[in-house]
Amino acid sequence: MTQDSQHGKWTISSSDDDDDNDDLPLSGTRTSKAHRPAVSSPSSPLSASPPSPKPEPANTPVSSLVIGSEARQLAAAHQLNPVKYESSPSLAGKRKKEVSDGPGWALSDSDDDDGDVKGKSLSNLPKRSPPSPKTKKPKVENERPPSPHGRLYYIDEPEDFFESSTPCLNETYRFYLNKVTGLDRKYNSGALHIRDILSPLFGTLKESAQFNYCFDIAWMVKQFPPEFRDRPVLIVHGDKREAKARLVQQAQPFPHIRFCQAKLDIAFGTHHTKMMLLWYEEGFRVIILTSNLIRADWYQKTQGMWMSPLFPRLPKGSSESAGESPTFFKRDLLEYLAAYRAPELEEWIQRIKEHDLSETRVYLVGSTPGRYVGSDMERWGHLRLRKLLYDHTDPVAGEEKWPVIGQFSSIGSMGLDKTKWLKGEFQRTMTTLGKSSLRSDPPMHLVYPSVEDVRTSLEGYPAGGSLPYSIQTAQKQLWLHSFFHRWKANATGRSHAMPHIKTYMRTSPDFTQLAWFLVTSANLSKAAWGALEKNNTQVMVRSYELGVLYVPAAFNMKTFPLHKDSSPASSSTGFPVPFDLPPTCYSPEDQPWIWNIPYSQAPDTHGNIWVPS
Repeated sequence: MTQDSQHGKWTISSSDDDDDNDDLPLSGTRTSKAHRPAVSSPSSPLSASPPSPKPEPANTPVSSLVIGSEARQLAAAHQLNPVKYESSPSLAGKRKKEVSDGPGWALSDSDDDDGDVKGKSLSNLPKRSPPSPKTKKPKVENERPPSPHGRLYYIDEPEDFFESSTPCLNETYRFYLNKVTGLDRKYNSGALHIRDILSPLFGTLKESAQFNYCFDIAWMVKQFPPEFRDRPVLIVHGDKREAKARLVQQAQPFPHIRFCQAKLDIAFGTHHTKMMLLWYEEGFRVIILTSNLIRADWYQKTQGMWMSPLFPRLPKGSSESAGESPTFFKRDLLEYLAAYRAPELEEWIQRIKEHDLSETRVYLVGSTPGRYVGSDMERWGHLRLRKLLYDHTDPVAGEEKWPVIGQFSSIGSMGLDKTKWLKGEFQRTMTTLGKSSLRSDPPMHLVYPSVEDVRTSLEGYPAGGSLPYSIQTAQKQLWLHSFFHRWKANATGRSHAMPHIKTYMRTSPDFTQLAWFLVTSANLSKAAWGALEKNNTQVMVRSYELGVLYVPAAFNMKTFPLHKDSSPASSSTGFPVPFDLPPTCYSPEDQPWIWNIPYSQAPDTHGNIWVPS
């Protein structure tokens, strides 16, 4: 069917997204042919930018590389199958031009493809007269045009990218960003890659459990150091039917891998939790993060994680309550794992009981699928967050002016107007500060990449495959876009590394203090956070999610200090917020990224366009 909107006129599939759909699960009840991103190389060296990161080998089936949302599969597929950018795009009736065999990037017949330009903006490149026919360069398959971000942004990780000694860790907050290939080294200082996390520097690994949404098992196995590569791994996933079969097939070469399928009894729910349980000879560690277990999520995206201390084993004969933290993290983690009702997790539950988690200073905020009534309503989702904020934060003077900031990479349906969920129950949670009776209506800033943010990112338009906000959902809530702010992260050097991280916080009006901070897998959706039903006597949650909440009292502070130059590598006491404050509101020209409509008016930093088909 055809729809008109401020985003243009697009023909889309007739199957609308479910109101609460967060990420489209492969195992769900629908697929859509409207979501086919196509990318291209430029037709002119002066309008060129470099192509995508080195793709996986072309003879590897895409289905074996990415298990997860349809957006992710298709973004991966079409990095292998790019389409030429036309300087005057007119796509109607025009056959897409495909790359020839092999994974190289077929450039257009450009005269001046100078791969040695270092870090120069394309607008500063000198214009050259066309060479004579006898000096014209032949078309070269694997040359790349220059990058506006510098010539190194698309290369594989350099040799010193991975830590050879224990990285500089932020022992106060234990919150870290991931490393991003192509950023200046100073912006990766103190950040972590998955290989760093799994390295022997953090412990002698005996066994691990990997909870996630998307998996590339062969890639995951290679991230373990050789000496740990055959240690038992339990994969906790939510895939069903064909997607489950593909996942199991991926693991066939790896007999040390076992599976635990999360129960998803409510339609359109997903297993979206991202957590590692690492059991060492020296103890036990928990990592709660925002990255899927696929290379793209650890390459040029902004991600975040909380890494626990190394928890020592309790003495034999310790009581049931031993090893608990002031934040009751141990109790809540055990309760979360028990909610899976999975025999495969019983040994992990027992291991956690045998370790001392008392050093933990964060609170666990989880979601598990179900309909909850009475006191159980406060166990999961945003009502769990509300309860924690009520019990463990304090009112502040002038709190009606303290803005709420939410930042995410996917958006579900909020309803026909802002009062239905966002400014109703969700805002009440986000504005809770202690036992204050004040029900304030402070500013709410929602940070989500614009089309221009995606276009000019390190990955270019393919980064939008991890930002699955659909035209079907956007059309129903144009009111939401007035809340949107640009993704900007100059202080951490990550403006051009699109976010897959999700964070929520409450700051002072001058953005120098933080009342609380949450890093989580939960995007902005009712499926993730839960929604009240039956006249507010029941809450329904569709998905598994997990995050950690920082409150100042757990760190013996009244508020967390914020500094504009703070980062996970900083020695300052400022909390490491991963984007710039204050947030920058969308201009009248800005549009939120919508992944299933074309963007063909301007090439991205790879010289590509985005053409769903």
